[in-house]
Amino acid sequence: MHFIDLLNKKKRGLALSTEEINCFVEGYCQGHIPDYQVSAFLMAIYFQGMTVQETADLTLAMANSGDRVDLSSIPGVKVDKHSTGGVGDKTSLIISPILAALGIKLAKMSGRGLGHTGGTVDKLESIPGLKTDLSLEEFFGQVKDIGLAIAGQTANLAPADKKLYALRDVTATVDNMSLIAASILSKKIAAGSDRVVFDVKCGSGAFMKTEEEAKELAILMRDIGAKSGLAVHSIVSDMNQPLGRMVGNRLEVYESIETLKGRGPEDLKELCFALAGEMLVLSGMYTEVQAEEKISEVIVNGAALEKFRDMVAAQGGDVAYIDEPERLLQAGEKYEFLAEKAGYVTKMDSEAIGTASLLLGAGRRTLDDVIDFDAGLIFEKKLGDQVEKGDLICTLYSNDRALFSEAIERLKGAIELGELAYRKKNIVLARIC
Repeated sequence: MHFIDLLNKKKRGLALSTEEINCFVEGYCQGHIPDYQVSAFLMAIYFQGMTVQETADLTLAMANSGDRVDLSSIPGVKVDKHSTGGVGDKTSLIISPILAALGIKLAKMSGRGLGHTGGTVDKLESIPGLKTDLSLEEFFGQVKDIGLAIAGQTANLAPADKKLYALRDVTATVDNMSLIAASILSKKIAAGSDRVVFDVKCGSGAFMKTEEEAKELAILMRDIGAKSGLAVHSIVSDMNQPLGRMVGNRLEVYESIETLKGRGPEDLKELCFALAGEMLVLSGMYTEVQAEEKISEVIVNGAALEKFRDMVAAQGGDVAYIDEPERLLQAGEKYEFLAEKAGYVTKMDSEAIGTASLLLGAGRRTLDDVIDFDAGLIFEKKLGDQVEKGDLICTLYSNDRALFSEAIERLKGAIELGELAYRKKNIVLARIC
């Protein structure tokens, strides 16, 4: 089979067979197909699209291109959760111990942050001593012992996706719905999931900018999952402002602990409870009503927080930071960002805010960058809030004062005040299942 024939076929908008897609993925991973031909192929997909069956075939081919994690030795249904990326998104740190406290086995592999979005692994590693580089033996053993482990992804998980994504990034073919869905789902299938709840975000801080695009992606992932043996539900959520009040690694761990104590901000609690509830329903263990009651129960009685503490201890973390979370708030420098006039907060560009956090040292431009775990922002005002001139909108934190100026300029363009009140939205916009 000559790849030029596949390229011509897709250029004409014709559907590829399962065998043809498998040959493409295998040939590219083995170095038999050059980047310049694959670049043309990706552009043909970008303009001609893919059918649901083609996308499912691509998803499975990428999932099978490397290691497949076998979770069958862990008893019970394995339900996972994945976010399409946002600012201040610490939901995995909250949802995972909630579900573990309710008897769901959580064997979760997560990634690091890059650009304006944060990564769950980075947040966990901001707890002194905690390691996320677990062997499979350690990973499985911990899940069996305490019901919960969050580790970094294995190096050979869906390597075809890594190669294709790097090429998509430099050929302007990232924003194709089929390629996005296949990229996301291939990693979840390779990680051993059999049921997944997705948090599909939309808005200024998300990849999908509109609710309609987010719903389209959620529906496509549901349909691909059905063809790939993976049960998929999605919650579509708003990312037109940061989630919660805190952005930055240790700050977000602190806010997660507060939420597990029942004291978190309302938008964060609403989304976490919706996602956790969806995961419990998808597991088949609880009805919607039962799920809501059980989630509240393990927050009130402290069982969810205790599971988080157990996980931190099992992965070598210093639990003193969980017992005394104020230890997480130790940045050496701070700057108060004040309102320059009275009005209402009418715009918060989440991507720009995420970039401001990155500029303070909380994120990385490349995977080799070193993170300042103390850096980030704490917001006192969010969309719809009324402010007077001189009111504190947010506080910037860093261990390097020289980093404030650029971050402040980014915030000035990200936050707008208007005379008319902004109508607040619910964080959960839709449920797709």
